[in-house]
Amino acid sequence: MTLRRSASLALAVTALLGPATAAGAAARPQAAPSSAAAAAATTAPDRAVVAGLDRYAHRLRGTRPGGSSADLEAFGKATRGASVVGVGEVSHGSGDVFALKDRLLRHLVTREGFSAFAMEINWSAAARIDAYVRTGEGDLRQIMRDEFQDAYGLLDTEEYLRLFSWVREHNRTAAQQVRIVGMDFSDVDPEQYDRLLAWAERNTPALVPELRERYAALRALRGGVAERLAAYGALPLAERKRMAEDAGAAYRLLEGAGTRDPRVLQDARVISQMATSYAFDSDDPAQALAANRHRDRTMAENAVWWQRNTGGRIVVSAHDGHITYEAALPHVYPVTMGADLRELIGKEYLAVGTSAYGGAYRARTATGVGTFTFAAAPGSNEYVLDQVRHRDFYVDLREARRDPALTGWLDTARPTFMIPGRYPYQTAWPLALGRGYDIVMHLHDVGASVPVPRP
Repeated sequence: MTLRRSASLALAVTALLGPATAAGAAARPQAAPSSAAAAAATTAPDRAVVAGLDRYAHRLRGTRPGGSSADLEAFGKATRGASVVGVGEVSHGSGDVFALKDRLLRHLVTREGFSAFAMEINWSAAARIDAYVRTGEGDLRQIMRDEFQDAYGLLDTEEYLRLFSWVREHNRTAAQQVRIVGMDFSDVDPEQYDRLLAWAERNTPALVPELRERYAALRALRGGVAERLAAYGALPLAERKRMAEDAGAAYRLLEGAGTRDPRVLQDARVISQMATSYAFDSDDPAQALAANRHRDRTMAENAVWWQRNTGGRIVVSAHDGHITYEAALPHVYPVTMGADLRELIGKEYLAVGTSAYGGAYRARTATGVGTFTFAAAPGSNEYVLDQVRHRDFYVDLREARRDPALTGWLDTARPTFMIPGRYPYQTAWPLALGRGYDIVMHLHDVGASVPVPRP
C-alpha cells in the first residue's frame, strides 16, 4: 500500500493497494502445494490445535454457486442475530473467493432473509448496478465496464457478472428484492449530481442556484471513472480543499432546509465524503494515514446507513483487511471498517474472514494486470488450517474458543495472507484469527479471477 496519493488515487480506491513496479508484469499460475507435505512438518502443539479445529469444522462442498446449500446450514444459523455480515476476501483477484461470496449470498438471501449486498465500490457505481438488478435497465457488461475502472478494474470479472445476474433473476419473481449498495466514494457519476439537482428543482427550488455553484467544480470533471480519478488527483491541494468545503456546504444546505428524503441527503453526503478524501495532503504521512482512516470509517457508516434506513439484513463485501476487527496493517489502516462496524452496531455485526492455503490471484502492476501465485509457509495461520480433515471448510471461532486447546492459538498473531491489489507487495501480515473474525472460511486452493472479455 502506498501512503502517497497519485493521479490514479491508489491510496483511496482499493484496500491494501501496494506500489506497482514493472517487475511484477507476469507470473505463471501454479497449483497450491500438497497439504500432505505441510502435514509432515506440523509440530506437536499444532497437532493439538488441528484436532481441536477438526471438532468444529464444517465441510464446504465447494465454491461454485448452484446446487445444494445444505453444507451452509450451520453458517446461516451462525449469522442469526446479525443485521450486517461482513464477508472478506483474501485477495481482490481470486475467482474462487468471489464465487464463494456468490454462494454465501444466495444462501443468506433465500434461507436467512438478507436483502442487500454492499460492496467496496463507489456509491454511484452501485446505483447503476442496483437499477439493473431491480429493473433490467441497461446492459450489465457495459455497466461493469464503465464503472469498474482503474483500481476497481479487478472486479470486472465473470464471477461478479454471474453474481449480479443471479440477483437480477432472483428479483424478477421475489417478493423481497435484493439491492446492490456501494460503500466507497472515490468517484461520483454525473448522474448522481443530476439526480440530486433534479430533486431540488422539484422540492426546494430556492436552493438550486447555490447547489449548482457548490457543485460546479466537481461537475466540471469530465470523462469516465479513470479520467475523473486522474483529473481530480492532479488538482492542486488548495483547489481540492475548496471543493471539499463546497461539497460540505451543499450537504449542510440540504440538511438545514429540512430535507426529508434520506436518499437525497445520502447522495449529498457521499459527494462530501468523496471531496473530503481528496482534501488530505498525501505528501504528509500523518495526513495519508488520516485519509485511510476516513475511508474505513465512512464505508462502515454507509453500510449502517443502508441497514438502518431499510431495516433489512445486509452482506458487506470487502477485503479481509477491512472486514477484520483488528488491523493487520496498522501503519496503513490504523482502525478497520470491521472495528467501526462493531462500534456502531455492536454484536449486530459479524465478521467472516476468508483464508486460502495457496493458489493464484490477479493484481495490478505498473504496466497492467498480472497473475501471481502464493502458498502458505510453516508458522502461518493458513499452514495450520490446511491440516484440518476437510479440503474446504468453515469454523465458527466463537464456538471453537471454548476448547482450551484452541484459545491460545486463536489469540496469537501469526502471519496471515492479506494479499494486496498491487504487485509486488508483502502478502502476509500478523493477525490473531480469534481477535480478527467471528468465522473463518478456509479454501485449500484458489484460482485467479476471470476478467470479463472486452469487445
